[in-house]
Amino acid sequence: MEREIMASYETKKNCEIRVFESSDEMATDLAEFISQVSEISVKERGYFAIALSGGPVIRYMRKLCEAPYNKTLDWSKWYIFWADERAVAKNHAESNYKLTKEEFLSKVPILNGHVFSINDNATVEEAATDYEFVIRQLVKVRTVGVSESNDCPKFDLILLNFGPDGHVASLFPNHPALELKDDWVTYITDSPEPPPERITFTLPVINSASNIAIVATGEDKARAVSFAISDCNESPVATSVPARMVQPTDGKLVWFLDEAAASSLEAANDAYEHQY
Repeated sequence: MEREIMASYETKKNCEIRVFESSDEMATDLAEFISQVSEISVKERGYFAIALSGGPVIRYMRKLCEAPYNKTLDWSKWYIFWADERAVAKNHAESNYKLTKEEFLSKVPILNGHVFSINDNATVEEAATDYEFVIRQLVKVRTVGVSESNDCPKFDLILLNFGPDGHVASLFPNHPALELKDDWVTYITDSPEPPPERITFTLPVINSASNIAIVATGEDKARAVSFAISDCNESPVATSVPARMVQPTDGKLVWFLDEAAASSLEAANDAYEHQY
């Protein structure tokens, strides 16, 4: 039987790290985590507002499409958003919407009217403005919650993929978008990864969420994961990692890592523990 390896670290406030030996164990735990957050949100607010990214994180949601979750979750209360999107057509191979539709949305009974995709018929600037407007309307009626500290939207869960350079959503190292304070949604035209034009949540919106989950897998992520999680390294490279700036204002951050992505943490932190 596969082992699930959990890890304990001295970490930032309201931050938890979970490390898994196998992708199946990670997918199982992520599904249970999302399920619990959704049930609590529906019970407390009557809605579950979740923002997704693209990449491997969507495939790690696959267990939600299976028993028991496909039958037990109150899918009618789910509202789907995207923390970032590429400025491509919805049927384009690099569309986060397309990936989510094929891997997740087509397999669960979420209402079409509760799926808020980003406009692919507008310029990237117009699409960002439109998406922020949509979210503002939903905050007004509290379908999406509101932060008590800064009036930002308070998503119940923001689920983020993690790049080898430590980027989350479409917030890349040393990019001016990281400095935005008042915008909820912004756009970039110079992504270091193709395609260059993208729409993304800003850091204040990400940090206002009730729950944030970051999924990182693979040895190529290990160095950036270490920079993001450890407060010990104050080098310019470490402090420029966008994921390090994910620090919930009044929520909780959970890291879902495989052993390869956590390998630099294990080497650097004597507090690492294996629990069998």
